[in-house]
Amino acid sequence: MEASNYYSHELEEYINQHTSPEDEVLYELNRHTHLTAYHPRMLCGQLQGKLLELICKMINPLRVLEIGTFTGYSAICIARGLSGEGHLHTIEVNDEITEQTLDFFSKAGVKNRITLHVGDALKIIPTLELDFDMVFIDGDKREYPKYLLTVLPRVKVGGFILADNVLWGGKVLDKEANDHYTKGVREFNLMIANNSKLEKVLLPLRDGLMIARKSE
Repeated sequence: MEASNYYSHELEEYINQHTSPEDEVLYELNRHTHLTAYHPRMLCGQLQGKLLELICKMINPLRVLEIGTFTGYSAICIARGLSGEGHLHTIEVNDEITEQTLDFFSKAGVKNRITLHVGDALKIIPTLELDFDMVFIDGDKREYPKYLLTVLPRVKVGGFILADNVLWGGKVLDKEANDHYTKGVREFNLMIANNSKLEKVLLPLRDGLMIARKSE
């Protein structure tokens, strides 16, 4: 794989060598995404995928919500971390890639643990009559603040909210960066930071991963 924008090639190779490797299905999905998808770097990849799987194994969530399926890599990793009756609801706005995504869910043996919803997450979430133990936000960065407002009441006390790309290529610190995407990420981060009912940590993993626990 090509080196990322987050680490030097040598450091990324070292990290990957000390992280559980992709199996054949995830490797195939990784290659397929890079060959066929626009913006293939949106795929979470080996490091973050394994982290998501291990977090699920640690907190053992019963219901998980993912906003932004893309080609399904992160969904497969989350589903593999679930146990018992654990189930993932994942939402993807792009209906042109969902058929291939479902094929990879089947190849990975997790299709029965995942419900794929196609459409606008802000419209779909209110129709889901479920509360969640964990939410992973990785959709339209402009909508991050609205995603948070929508999911927060649906997260159980003691549940977790994770969000990807919260450093947004370092643009969160660029005073001249005032595009809607950067503004959305900045506002989301500020909302998390100012919410006293959320324990939180912003990890410098790849493009930034926010982990917050709803304490009350």
